[in-house]
Amino acid sequence: MPEVAPRRIVIGDVHGHFAGLMALLEAIAPNPNDQVYFLGDLIDRGPQSAQVVEFVKQSSYISLLGNHEQLLLSAFPNGKAYPPALQAWLYSGGQETAASYGKLEIPRDHLEWIETLPLYLDLGDVWLVHAGVDPGLPIKAQTANDFCWIRSKFHSMIQPYFSDKVIITGHTITFTLPGVEPGQIAQGVGWLDIDTGAYHPKSGWLTALDISKKIVYQTNVYQKVLRTLPLSEATAPVNPNQVKERRSPAHR
Repeated sequence: MPEVAPRRIVIGDVHGHFAGLMALLEAIAPNPNDQVYFLGDLIDRGPQSAQVVEFVKQSSYISLLGNHEQLLLSAFPNGKAYPPALQAWLYSGGQETAASYGKLEIPRDHLEWIETLPLYLDLGDVWLVHAGVDPGLPIKAQTANDFCWIRSKFHSMIQPYFSDKVIITGHTITFTLPGVEPGQIAQGVGWLDIDTGAYHPKSGWLTALDISKKIVYQTNVYQKVLRTLPLSEATAPVNPNQVKERRSPAHR
């Protein structure tokens, strides 16, 4: 019997929707040889962030650092709450995360694990990052804030950042980009955005992309439905000239 090549599967922003994530993984049915990656923002806004973090932490899967993990780490430097940053995190969806832990305290092992999360991953033909890149800077000159927060400057690129690989991101809900409907993946010049807004009432779709087979898996956390689509049918092109300038912190 021929050996089945391992799949590479990328999952968009979960935002605390543990039940939706479990439904999505059940549909994907990854085997031990498959490689599964999360693009960050495991936490905040949804009801079960603690469960999501514990699950990914205990799994063999890899997660990137997202801006919401950044906010959490700023709120608990050295494991203790820092009031000014704590308020910013709570305002940005951290209240739901705190509720999932049962108190305004994050276990030390969760914080230490989140601190180890990489900012990006180079898979050869694909480059994973939470938000994107500054198109005017080389990778080594960019900051964690660029990788975790950038929006319109990245989405309005008129030429690919890499000549030999596609950038896959989360962070920006796809329907906020021009010409993209709720649930669709956004495709720009040299990039794909798969954050379809799991927590957002206008969408509810949590998305995973099988890079190897170009298949999209989606579950709707509100409607409790699943669907599987070819990447070509799930994608909407974004015109970089129509991308509007937005300040990232206003859209956390």
